[in-house]
Amino acid sequence: MDSDLATVQIGSIQIFCKAAEFGSFTAAAASLGLTPAAVSRSVARIEERLRVQLFARSTRQVRLTDNGRLYFEQCREAIEQLENVERVLTGNRATPSGTLRISVPTTYGNLRLLPLLEKFKQKYPQVIFEVNISNRNIDFVDQGYDLAIRLGTPQDSRLVARRLEDASLGVYATRAYLARCGEPQTLADLHQHDCIQFVRPSTGRPMPWIFRDGNTDVDFPFESTVRFSGDVLGCVGYAAIGGGLFQTYDFIATNPRYQDLVEVLPDYRGRSRSFCIIYPHNRHLSAKVRALVDWLTSGVDALAQNTRHRAGVM
Repeated sequence: MDSDLATVQIGSIQIFCKAAEFGSFTAAAASLGLTPAAVSRSVARIEERLRVQLFARSTRQVRLTDNGRLYFEQCREAIEQLENVERVLTGNRATPSGTLRISVPTTYGNLRLLPLLEKFKQKYPQVIFEVNISNRNIDFVDQGYDLAIRLGTPQDSRLVARRLEDASLGVYATRAYLARCGEPQTLADLHQHDCIQFVRPSTGRPMPWIFRDGNTDVDFPFESTVRFSGDVLGCVGYAAIGGGLFQTYDFIATNPRYQDLVEVLPDYRGRSRSFCIIYPHNRHLSAKVRALVDWLTSGVDALAQNTRHRAGVM
């Protein structure tokens, strides 16, 4: 095939795919910096070459025909394969640059991610960050995120998970609260205290406190008169002003902003929860994403060692 002709056809196929994705020649044109007429002519050339109709057109919209849908699926897969190969070939030597879209939970975002991003930005100033700090689930395809940090390992086989850390937990309160209400010595004593509950937004159910009693793992459900939802930091903040006991990650409780918190029930610690970086399984990592994944993995490991030291846990 003549190379110039091949280039034209590949360009037309990319235009066709954009029109199929948007279901609109006008929207496709806007995203590509073309005119709607140019998009229409490009699609018409493909239809003429294939001798099939790819779109059913009306005055208000365009809709893929059955043949068009089949052609779109195959073309989209081929373009993705080409893009993946280019990422593999250029990813190791390219300087990280461009926009990185990240989704992270509120707690981990504020106390783990942000300090590491600031140093990463100093090293790679050409990277532009768009960070969504919330506890909402995301759709990588529809919302265009490059990676996310999440609690636990996703069950979705379409996602790759790389563990960042197993974040250790402890029960904390202020000295003022303990002076007023006494210090619990056993798990049973917790029923006599103001224990603060966090309600997970994804399930609407309180998150149980988890302990290790000797060699036995214990999940400790309880009823509370104080519940917070949406953001764990609300629970921590309430505990930090003497509102009660709260089980939280050591990396939160040992942060200088919560210096009034002290640990109780240290003999029952030993459990943790995992945080992972996740990204789509079929996506080869670009230079910017690969650099950030490696940076966060090593950076969080160093932060976790500091947390263990501050918490007196080795």
